[in-house]
Amino acid sequence: MTSSKLPEGELAFSYFPDNYRWSHGVLIALGGAPWGGGEIDEINRIGLRLKNCVGDDRAWFREWAGEAERLEKIGEEKAAKGHRLGAAAYLFRAAHYYHVGERFVQPKNETSQATYRRGVEAFRKAAGFIRRPRIEHVEVPYEGTSLPGVIVHADPPPGRTGKGPVMLFLDGFDVTKEIQYFRGIPDLAARGISCLILDGPGNGESIRFRGLTLHHETERHAGAAYDYLAGRPEFDPKKIGIMALSLGGYYAPRAASMDGRFACCISWGPEWDYHTKWQQRLARIERGEILSLSVPWEHLLWVFGVKTKEEAFRKLEGFKLDGVIQKMRCPYLLVHGEGDQQAPFEHAKNMIEAAGSARKELKVFTREEGGYHHCQVDNVSIGTGYMWDWLEDVLQP
Repeated sequence: MTSSKLPEGELAFSYFPDNYRWSHGVLIALGGAPWGGGEIDEINRIGLRLKNCVGDDRAWFREWAGEAERLEKIGEEKAAKGHRLGAAAYLFRAAHYYHVGERFVQPKNETSQATYRRGVEAFRKAAGFIRRPRIEHVEVPYEGTSLPGVIVHADPPPGRTGKGPVMLFLDGFDVTKEIQYFRGIPDLAARGISCLILDGPGNGESIRFRGLTLHHETERHAGAAYDYLAGRPEFDPKKIGIMALSLGGYYAPRAASMDGRFACCISWGPEWDYHTKWQQRLARIERGEILSLSVPWEHLLWVFGVKTKEEAFRKLEGFKLDGVIQKMRCPYLLVHGEGDQQAPFEHAKNMIEAAGSARKELKVFTREEGGYHHCQVDNVSIGTGYMWDWLEDVLQP
């Protein structure tokens, strides 16, 4: 039986139709549900409390943190009674909600920092309670300090006795390693591929608690992560790949182009010229336009550790892939949605055409098939399913 034709107009679920950022935040929370990061009813209850204060980021923070605190308390009660798996379910959702709520806070403050840390600790506790996948918290040595990460260990396929493949998963502009886990990483582990999710400079704990600001030379921390993974007995140095989403569409190919040791690379979303993009964005903001941003624009100043737009622009000058991605040699996959309101198709086209890899592919999810928004936030599993299939073919777990 053939389905009827889709209606005209926007298809993505927009909880707050007049506020892209808030609706995108709800989709992030909902998108984690298949992997234990959310429940529709809980998220709807948060949304209902926010219906009369759309755009008030203080209210956003309060309601998400309040629901997270409620779930955290239930999780702790279950843990005290010895129900470890039951506790983990509540603590995972609490961790996700804490971080979804904290993302919009600018400037960061003592309360938001404490709330963020509660999310980190809730995730750590939950990870310690579950049996599968096995989650290990690690510190990756990096330029005299270290970067926090979690390794989600694979279930080795039957018959595999040697070392296995592993992906390095970097954050984007404004997400965290805890949020990243709920982007389908348990499914990747089930396919026999481990994953190190890393809070690099400018991301997650590294910017909030260690003062490590964002920089364009992503091969520095990606290379440190490669060294760390290659030195572990369970991972095959010839099967270490790299991927990242959103702004990570710059991070990953930059690193793979400058460090030829990576076995493959995935850009989950394109990012061709971040400097020009922000020049255009801020010019439009000054004209009073409302943009499709995932967080307040002041987040840009914070991740760079600067006070002015002019300083940020100087930092952004290096965030360009032309002249870099041509050096890439490993297999490369770029995933994009044709309705992406943050990154235009032109960026994806430029990247895939310029990439120096012999094996390269651009997958564009269409309006008809779904997953056509930024990083498939409207249908996460359609994006991860495609990427994980590709990784199975390339890495042969």
